Amino acid sequence: MTKRLYHAFGKRVRVCKTDLFPRRPGNTAIVGGITMTQAVTFEDVWKMFQEMVREDRERRAELDRRMQETDRQMQETDRRMQETDRQMQETDRRMQETDRQMQETDRLVKEVSRQVGNLGSRWGEFVEGIVAPACETLFAKRGIPVHRVSPRVKAKSLDNSRRMEIDLMVVNTDSVVLVEVKSRLTAEDVRDHLKRVREFKEFYEGESGAKVMGAVAGILIDNDVDRFAMNEGLFVIVQSGDSVKLANDDTFVPRIW
Repeated sequence: MTKRLYHAFGKRVRVCKTDLFPRRPGNTAIVGGITMTQAVTFEDVWKMFQEMVREDRERRAELDRRMQETDRQMQETDRRMQETDRQMQETDRRMQETDRQMQETDRLVKEVSRQVGNLGSRWGEFVEGIVAPACETLFAKRGIPVHRVSPRVKAKSLDNSRRMEIDLMVVNTDSVVLVEVKSRLTAEDVRDHLKRVREFKEFYEGESGAKVMGAVAGILIDNDVDRFAMNEGLFVIVQSGDSVKLANDDTFVPRIW
């Protein structure tokens, strides 16, 4: 009897040649160690072979699907890594741009500081070069002869507890005019100067017998601030072309402290 080996459902099956043909009822056959009450025909073996082929195809298809999924995931990972790299490059570019802007800001701050310093110098030139010389003529016309105009006068109170700074101090033998100069004159500036004028003699013991008057000057003057200063008895000096003039009319009488 010729014997052949077949693979069925992953098991080796020994089938005798006579097993490929029908047996008489009641006969049994041993297939893969399993007792079968029916004969194993060629058709049965063919079906088992076809089943194995189908299962192999399914396994191969599943393996191929998983490999394709793995490849897709790897491509997605690569894409994300490229995107991350692009974002890092963009972040680096923005940081460089921020650094450039900070350097530019630093340069502008230095330039503004330089210009402010120049402005302070020019402001001193305006006070000393225009307002100070004009005071001699302006106050002389109001019956206050001027012997001396002193810019940026600083002093301490007699008890040494306070400080005072006067932009211009106009002096003659018996009178002193304290002039406060502002680029923009506000009501608060007027109030501050009134306080300064009231306290002047506490800082200058040598001028205790002098008549003290006050004046304010401004290139720009807020609305009604000039009227407010005049009502408080102060002279008001305003810009007039390349020079300055008194805004007070001829009937104005200054307040004496």
